Order: sequence, then structure tokens, then C-alpha cells
Amino acid sequence: MLAKLGADQSLDAYRHVHWQGSFSDYLDLVREQPAVARTAYQRLYDMVVSYGTYPVGDEKEGLIRYRFFDDPETGGRNAIFGLTRTLTDFVNTLKSAALGYGTERRVILLHGPVGSSKSTIAALLKKGLERYSRTDAGALYTFGWKETDPETGEERILWDPMHSEPLQLIPQEHREAICAMLNADQPESAHHIAITGEACPLSRFLFRERLAEADGDWTKVLESVVVKRLLLSEADRVGIGTFQPKDEKNQDSTELTGDINFRKIAEYGSESDPRAFNFDGEFNVANRGMIEFIEVLKLDVAFLYDLLGASQEHKIKPKKFAQTDIDTVIIGHTNEPEFKKLQSNEFMEALRDRTIKIDVPYVTRLKEEVKIYEKDYNGRRVKGKHIAPHTLEVAAMWALLTRLEQPNNAGLTLLQKLKLYNGKTLPGFTSDNVVQLRRESKHEGLHGISPRYVQDKISNALVNNSESTSLNPFMVLRELEEGLKHHSLIPDDEAREHYRHLISVVKEEYTDVVKNEVQRAIAADEEALTRLCGNYIDNVKAYTQREKVKNKFTGEEEQPDERLMRSIEERIDIPEARKDDFRREIMNYIGALALDGKRFDYRTNERLQKALEMKLFEDQKDSIKLSSIVSNTVDEATQEKIDVVKTRLIRDFGYDDESATDVLQYVASIFARGDAKGDDR
Repeated sequence: MLAKLGADQSLDAYRHVHWQGSFSDYLDLVREQPAVARTAYQRLYDMVVSYGTYPVGDEKEGLIRYRFFDDPETGGRNAIFGLTRTLTDFVNTLKSAALGYGTERRVILLHGPVGSSKSTIAALLKKGLERYSRTDAGALYTFGWKETDPETGEERILWDPMHSEPLQLIPQEHREAICAMLNADQPESAHHIAITGEACPLSRFLFRERLAEADGDWTKVLESVVVKRLLLSEADRVGIGTFQPKDEKNQDSTELTGDINFRKIAEYGSESDPRAFNFDGEFNVANRGMIEFIEVLKLDVAFLYDLLGASQEHKIKPKKFAQTDIDTVIIGHTNEPEFKKLQSNEFMEALRDRTIKIDVPYVTRLKEEVKIYEKDYNGRRVKGKHIAPHTLEVAAMWALLTRLEQPNNAGLTLLQKLKLYNGKTLPGFTSDNVVQLRRESKHEGLHGISPRYVQDKISNALVNNSESTSLNPFMVLRELEEGLKHHSLIPDDEAREHYRHLISVVKEEYTDVVKNEVQRAIAADEEALTRLCGNYIDNVKAYTQREKVKNKFTGEEEQPDERLMRSIEERIDIPEARKDDFRREIMNYIGALALDGKRFDYRTNERLQKALEMKLFEDQKDSIKLSSIVSNTVDEATQEKIDVVKTRLIRDFGYDDESATDVLQYVASIFARGDAKGDDR
């Protein structure tokens, strides 16, 4: 096995990403590929846009989606669903910082409720930077110093502890000339070199020491410098830092800025000697990449001063030690209660002024919320259990309803608002109306139930119903409702009762959906539908041309069957006053197809197909005796018809045998109670 794997590996690829060379070699590299000397913000922005974009939503909105946030590298394992506007705002902030417009001197604060993907966004960026640093497009470099080991006499390399940019070794007075030479032949669109900041204090100390030995010739000093490719890694604490506040009594700012190495003070004689300092704080580690502050507003005030200096001045000041330049993207995240504390705390004014807040709300579009649950609950992940159709959808629907604000329009329900957001068209509402609805609801998605709660309850439903071969919507809704009793993040009893009411709203919507599916399964007789459609079209043709219809049984000429035509048209809400217009539209459409040599097919007209199916269902439901399913005895003829319907539910709608039986029994129980209202919806 090892031999086979060894034969498959590419040693050339390893050598390529672990390149080492002289400072002169690096200057040649910079001339050929100026992007290797980018700042941290420039590199992060380029990494995100390198994956490309694609348009989403309505054309009027003009939204684009950055493919990076779909997590294509791992097949969408950590994809961010929805939040397109939020992510666009975030990338625009990175772009502004990359261009040096001022946002590079700010803390990017991701603000939103728990479970809204703030941590996932940060994790994606960190993983993305790791991968990007291993590509040619994302290559970056650092340096070390050749020196002789005093004990063994062997030559070794002392690497810069903060992975500084090699160009920072060039003295200030020579930087302008060097940059002019490096940028001389570059096109206007290319990245232009600008050397900012200083190398870490240890490298500056070594540079001065060797400059004295070289009698002031700084170019000779650079001959002892070795440059190498830098591979960013959170696990190895190279270029990516993560900081999480701890108990206030145990917080220490040295965790951010590094600390004195007391064992070496005796050797070097001074606390400010850079050789007696550990450059292992999170800011030191994150140099050249990014640092994530988890729950940043829970930081002790002493930490916040370090944060202000790091963002505004790109410098950190360890205690009893020299100021140190850093180049890193600072991203923090926090929730609503902590952010309100920041707003009300007058001592935090400086931090507020240096913060760019980006709201990361919950998803408010149904199809995006469903994707969140499908990622974890699908046929690949859930073995031996069939997830019935609409199970994840009703859970997502309920979660979204808890997040939406009640519309100002009295004629619009919360459920209808959800459907409009999901792309459904409703009479009297245009895409402009939907945009206006979103504008009116400024805090939508910043409250309500998190996806985590729903995921926990889906998991409970899977475990608690282990005897069933399928998981159905009622199992999940039951868990969601039961969990409300103990949900610690629901603000008050009024909200809890509102959430319970929304479960009944979702149940009612689900009932309508499965009624429609059973109707379609019963009426899915292609031959019967074709005959019914043919009969309808014959009558419409005769009606519009003021002719009679020949009765195929008696052979007599008869008036068009108005009762038949209206029984179909009423299914799709064609009023009496508009029946003539609708019938002429149908005939004009059929005539246009005939001119193109095509035949009319009812399946190409979704509204007509629905009307025909509902009419056929009405005609057939009594012959199938659907209500008899819930009785103890079912005659053989009825059972055969029921089995046909069940087969169609499995084939056309994605049920398995158990869930198809459950749905049929549920719909049958409605008819058995005489609760047939809403069949026409």
C-alpha cells in the first residue's frame, strides 16, 4: 500500500511549494509576479474573487453570488446558503481595503443572531487562505537568516518568527527606488509594489547587527538572507490566528501580543532584547494572513486597546517591548445582546468608530433554508431511514415564519410573505412589491429560531422514531413544538405562544400540499386526462366558433357542454366574466402551434393541467372510496385502486411504501371526517 501511494505522489509539486532561494532570486520573482508581495487584505480579496461569480435572484436586483461561499473545494460541505447581500457587502469591504480606501484600518465585525453562519464564514476564509497559499496565484514568501551554530559549527537558518515580507528588509531610504524599478515594466492593471511596515523586531535587530559587520553595506547583509515559500496553516499557527475570550480573571493581553522569555533574559541581559521575546501571540501568529476574534465584544478592555492599535495603526505594543508592525485582516463576530452593550457603553466609542458592522441574519428564503437541512439529512448521511417529501421543507417553513416580521399590508399573511420571498407570484404583487417588503422589514432575520434548533429536533425525531422506516413532517413538527417548552433563547411567553401558533399554520399548509399530491396521484391516469382534455377542447372550439358538438354515442349535434367547461375553468379561478377571453386564448394558442406544425399538449399549460387533474379527481374520488382507507375492511377492487395511487405517490413524488401509506391515511381521514374544505385550493 505504501509503495503504491509513494509512486502516486509528486515530489516536484512538493519541491515547488517548498521553494527556497536568495534575496536576489526573490527580487526576480517579484518582478515576474508582483502579486507575491500583496498585503493581507489584497490576498484575501483576490482569493475570494478567484472562484468567480454568477447572477442570482431577480434581474432587477442585480445580485451576484461569489462562488467561493458555495465551498466548491469540499463539495459544499461548509457552504453558506442565501445571505447573498450580506456576502456582497463583506466582499465589497475587502475590495475597499485591498485598494487602500481606509477600510483596511478597521475591524470587520460580523453581527447577527446565534447560528447565522458567522463562524462558518470565518472558517471558510481561513481554509480558503490555507489552500490559496499553496497555489501559484496565492504564493507568498518569508525569510530567514543564515547563521553558524556556536556549539556545533554547523550552518543553520533562523527563520523570521512573524513570517515577515522579505521586501521589508530594504531600508526606508531605498524603498522608493526599488519599487520604481520593480514596477517599471508592469502594465497599469497589474499589482504595483508598495513596501509598507517593518520586519519584526528580531529581524531588525539582526539586520542592524550585520549591517555593522558589513560596514554599512546593506546589500551585503541581504546575502545572508534565505527566502522561502510561506504556507499558511491555522493548525501550525502560521499566518492564521484564532482568539476566543476566556474567563476575565484568566485573560492576559500577552496571548495577543506575545511575551518576554524570562529564561533568556539572563543570557541577553534585557527585557527589551528581541532575542528574549516569544513572538507567539495571536497577532504575531496571524501576520500576513487573518485573525478571527470569536465573540470579540466579550474581550477585556485591555485587549480592546491592542485591537484598536492593530486595526488603525497596523501595530501592536507588547508590554515592556517595542512596537511591532503587523499585516493582517481582523475579523470578529458577535451577537445582538453583546452589540447592544457596545452601543450603550460610552467607553467603547473608539472601538465603534473603528468597526465596520456587517449584519449576518438568518436565511429568509425557503429554498435556501431547506438546503441547510438537506446538507445533513439526506440519503447519504441518514442510513436506513427514508425522509418523506416535505419533511425538511415544513421544518424550514416554520423556522422562517419565526424570523419574518408581520407585513404592514393587511391583506398579506405571514405565510404569503414567505412564499413571495421564495419566488412565488401572488395576484396583486410584483417583484417591486417584494423589494419594498424587504425594505420595510429592517430587522428581519435578526431574531427567531436558529437552524441549529431545527437540526437538533430533526435529529431527535430520527432517534425517537427508530421503529419507523421513514421520517415524516408530523414527527419533526411534534419535536419542534415539544422543544419550545425548554428553549432558553425564546424571550417571553408571548413569543413562545406565537411560535406554537406558527406550527399550526405550517400544518395547515402541509395538509393543503399533500391533499393536492393525493389528488394528482388519483388523477394521474394519462389516458383519462387526455380524453378529458380532448372533450374540453372540442367544446371550447365549438363554443368560440358558435358551432355544435357531435355526441360520439348518439351521433346527434348538441350545444357545447357549458357545465363541463365551467367545472374545469373554475378550478383555476377563471370567473364567469372572463370565460370567453380564456377560451379564445386557448384556441389562439392551439392555432399558433398548428401553424408551426405542432400539436397541443395540455402538459405544456400548467394551469390547464392542474384544472384537469382536479376535475378528474372530483370525478374519480367516489369510485376509489378514499375514505374507506381508514376503515377496517377494504374490498379487493378498492384496494387495487389504492395500490395504484400509492405506486404513483412513490414513483412521482418521492415517497416510500410507509410514508405513502401514511399520507393516504392522513388525507383519507380528512375525507372521513367530512373535512373536505380547501380541496379546490
